[in-house]
Amino acid sequence: MNPPFFIALDMIDPIKAAELVTRLHSHVGGIKLGLEFFTANGPSGVRQVTHDGERLFLDLKLHDIPNTVAGAVRAVAPLAPYLLTVHAAGGGGMMRAAIDAAGEAATKLGKPRGRIVAVTVLTSLANEDLAATGQQGPMLDQVRRLALLARESGVDGVVCSPHEVAALRAECGRDFLLVVPGIRPSWAAAGDQKRIMTPGEAMQAGASYLVIGRPITGAENPADAARQVEAELR
Repeated sequence: MNPPFFIALDMIDPIKAAELVTRLHSHVGGIKLGLEFFTANGPSGVRQVTHDGERLFLDLKLHDIPNTVAGAVRAVAPLAPYLLTVHAAGGGGMMRAAIDAAGEAATKLGKPRGRIVAVTVLTSLANEDLAATGQQGPMLDQVRRLALLARESGVDGVVCSPHEVAALRAECGRDFLLVVPGIRPSWAAAGDQKRIMTPGEAMQAGASYLVIGRPITGAENPADAARQVEAELR
């Protein structure tokens, strides 16, 4: 995959999203559509935005009982997501149900199986937020616990902050996917992300794929911003 980053289309307007995809298609490795977009537009909206052959990161962060999550994974399988997220906090049984459902659906549809990646701790959270929600910190310890649970459950990787990448790469091995949001080029504002890093720093630390949104989609010229990120990753 070249370049190794997904553009996060954090919006609900499928026409605007499709226009951005057309402008950015040759400068990004794929597109990420999240819960906001999917709730507003459903599968038909996803099809409206994606190009043939476009790698789709469907970031739904599924978190429910195993049977319900398995059903949701099967329901979105016809969209052929390259990456699909669940919450690691849903537990090992839920993650195993998700990966099993993805494999069954892929066989039935005759398509490659999408990769299931588990969200560890949201990049908008800091140590004090963990304590407030009853989770045991410090942050890296909680992320490590959830990442190891995800690996043991058979999912393909995790979503983590760039600041956890080096530790998780060392602990989880070379083949475990580390999908990394919280990426801010040096010329971009941090926004509401608390655990951030530049694209080059994150890849050097061991990230598999990066997720970049507002620094590109909010730029005056999104294609130029994407090219700047590409240049940094060369």
